[in-house]
Amino acid sequence: MRRRRVVILGATGSIGQSALKVARDIPGRMEIVGMSAHRNTAALAEAAKDFPGARCVRTDGPDGMERLIELATLPEADLVLVAIVGTAGLKPALAAIEHGKDLAVASKEILVMAGEAVMQAAAKRGVRILPVDSEHNAIFQCLEGRDISAVKRLILTCSGGPFRHTPREEFEAITPEHALRHPTWQMGKKITIDSATLFNKALEMIEARWLFGLPIERVEVIVHPQSIIHSMVEFVDGSTLAQMSRSDMCFPIHYAVTWPDRVPNSLKALDFAELARLDFEVPRRDDFPSLDLAVEAGTRGGTLPAVLNAANEIAVDAFLAEKIRFPKIWEIVARVMAECPHIDHPGLEQVIETDRVARALASRLTME
Repeated sequence: MRRRRVVILGATGSIGQSALKVARDIPGRMEIVGMSAHRNTAALAEAAKDFPGARCVRTDGPDGMERLIELATLPEADLVLVAIVGTAGLKPALAAIEHGKDLAVASKEILVMAGEAVMQAAAKRGVRILPVDSEHNAIFQCLEGRDISAVKRLILTCSGGPFRHTPREEFEAITPEHALRHPTWQMGKKITIDSATLFNKALEMIEARWLFGLPIERVEVIVHPQSIIHSMVEFVDGSTLAQMSRSDMCFPIHYAVTWPDRVPNSLKALDFAELARLDFEVPRRDDFPSLDLAVEAGTRGGTLPAVLNAANEIAVDAFLAEKIRFPKIWEIVARVMAECPHIDHPGLEQVIETDRVARALASRLTME
């Protein structure tokens, strides 16, 4: 059985901390050889006690990107886990691929912004893109050994967030405090707000389109409030496979690191008698327009997914700072998508420039 030598970009965030927990659980299969933190040096120093051989870097200085790229290309590493929120993980991810490292992707922005470039680079270098998002990891497991031509549709499950039953007329009164109360997952602020608006699922739809090579109209979303079924694959013969586990990010990280094997761990398995029931609902697309914006961006492609992502990041920051109301997040994203210049087949630098332009436009809209 192979032992993975892993670099974690973003070791002090929620995903990074879960990855360190997995490494402690299966030391025979996972060795940490590098870790980064942006500002939380105390947490990084604490982690270094358990992994004294790992190279640790702080990335909040002017040379932060250079340090990330250097860490992502460590000669001794064979897997790079990108757990950085936002766009900062894109260049290190591409550098890791160029150096022949497999990539474990927890940062949606990498594939949303530059999915075509990332997947083409991985194919050229013969490296694997291993999904760590629980939904994409579930699909990855369901597809194991199966040809994509046998797939009718991918079904991403969605908790529905804290407002799945809140009437649309009450959205104006939603505060950041309300939106940060996620019903099933403990996550960072950005992704928790994205779960409340369903932009988290919008980004996942675009990500799935690139990871699995299906048009976005064959990627669907179903609300599943228990968050036990993490996603499903429906095949052309009418059969559907689902992957299930407790709501713990250690499960997908564990599978990504140990793939293609199944390795025992200390994680708690499901108790079906305790579960008792699993519920499903159709998402309220008119009230949560994120999903339709994702279909538009994923269908048109080019720089539009990067525009969606950039505008959403700016709008979420403004909402958390109480500069805008909750519904304006969708309004800002839609307007920036409509107004930002479009490029059909962008190079990396064009994606990065489009990201900058979209952020500037979104920032202006937050002040209206």
